[in-house]
Amino acid sequence: MYCKPFAILRKSFNINVCNFTGFVLIIFKYLLEMVFAVMLAESCGVFGAKCLDGRCVFDFLYWGLVAQNHRGHESYGFLTYAEGFRRHVNVGLVPQIFGERYARWRGFLQGSAGIAHVRYGTSGERGSPSRLNYAQPLIASHAGEKLGFAFNGNIVNVNELRSRLNASGGFEAGCDAVVFAKYLVESIGGGLTSGVERCMSDVEGAFSVIGLRPNGEIFAFRDPLGIRPLSIGVSGEGSVNAFSSETVGLDINGLRFTSDVKPGEIVVFSKDGVEREMLVKKNRAAFCAFEYAYFARPDSMLNGKYVFSVREEFGRNLGRRFRDVVEKSDVILSMPETAEDAAYGLHEETGLKWERILRRHRYVTQRAFILEPSERVSTIDKKVNIMNGRLKGKKVIVVDDSIVRGDTTRTVVRKLRRAGAEKIYLFITFPRITHPCFYGVDMATFTELIGFRFDEEGVAKQVGADGVFYQPLEDYVRATGMRFNELCLACVTGEYPTELAQKMADAAKASADVKDARRIYERAELTKREGSA
Repeated sequence: MYCKPFAILRKSFNINVCNFTGFVLIIFKYLLEMVFAVMLAESCGVFGAKCLDGRCVFDFLYWGLVAQNHRGHESYGFLTYAEGFRRHVNVGLVPQIFGERYARWRGFLQGSAGIAHVRYGTSGERGSPSRLNYAQPLIASHAGEKLGFAFNGNIVNVNELRSRLNASGGFEAGCDAVVFAKYLVESIGGGLTSGVERCMSDVEGAFSVIGLRPNGEIFAFRDPLGIRPLSIGVSGEGSVNAFSSETVGLDINGLRFTSDVKPGEIVVFSKDGVEREMLVKKNRAAFCAFEYAYFARPDSMLNGKYVFSVREEFGRNLGRRFRDVVEKSDVILSMPETAEDAAYGLHEETGLKWERILRRHRYVTQRAFILEPSERVSTIDKKVNIMNGRLKGKKVIVVDDSIVRGDTTRTVVRKLRRAGAEKIYLFITFPRITHPCFYGVDMATFTELIGFRFDEEGVAKQVGADGVFYQPLEDYVRATGMRFNELCLACVTGEYPTELAQKMADAAKASADVKDARRIYERAELTKREGSA
């Protein structure tokens, strides 16, 4: 039945989708706002398109999201404009729709311009009502101006922005997407470009934004450091222009990748074509290095290089660095699927046999890294299957993309032991993670990071392996084809590219207690520091 989505549509038009006023009766409002700052952080996937020939944009939006569903499985949403905004959001993965059902969706989401979004929430309530409340795209309005809004990233100074909005009156507390959308719509009264430029100056954090205006314009911009990806594509005849977090969203639609939206740049698709303007230029970039190891699909292109080729080089690097371990091992295994290209590179470099004994259950779709702790171990235990009888007495190298908390790794090592592996050496493509992320990756405290609490030997002991071998940072950077001052490596080095994030991390680390599970934003001493920043 299609009646339930329509009820959701009517409910979802309100911009204040993250209203938790009931909590005020339980905890102090001040602490509540601090919880919101991290509770609703996200790293997601966005897509937007404009059809200059007037055809329905929904086909492009739907497939653009399907191609990027790996970037978010908690909720999805579409927003088009045809005699008013038309919005549909729901929880879970983008569904497979065919025939009459597809026609109904297409018939409702009319219009030649639209934006779409898949969400990965870092924490907070996981029930369906909450996921639906946080779903994007949003619709924001102010003084007769209205726009659709979808973004990938996380805002570090969300409380400061919220305070400014509260001072202007009539704004209720909301998640960072709501705050950003409201701040943007209030800023563009003097013009879109000037409003976006104000946001680039005032908003600290990672943001790749796509917006939709009632005049049919689609616009996009990235933060001045370019922390999250955003690409541009066009159809062969030039009648369709599109934005996508990853190039696979363009590929699936038969669109040709033309360029990335540059850090600090705004790009507008209008009836007159494409307009680009550089608004804020920094002397460095800070593209998220973790995109190469984990988030992006291997067939996506980031900064001019296919991700799979970068991951293959990760494996070659590990083979060159740790040849002594390779020489005493019998076989290479890989964690499906983000480590498979690196395992191939390791095999290619060393000649050691690579066997795909670890297999993923195709229809267990969750990505364990972005699940709640209570769900993570159970999911990975179901998700990864080991072909028993192939490992008895073997010394194995297991290639994986990263170790964040250690839950996934510990579970897999235990299963390999049960399967008869004699020795287990972990080759990890991403360097040891020692610091939290404020830019949209689900690691917001020191205490949850196994690499903060233990060195390599300690990590190996904690997860039950015979050795853990991380790719050195210099090798990782070289494989990406980028320079140190073009990447955000804060989770490894502790050197953050934005001022407030650095202050918060330094203060938290100075008072860090490994038994303190509170998120950095929730600590009273940081509340004071942020207020004075």
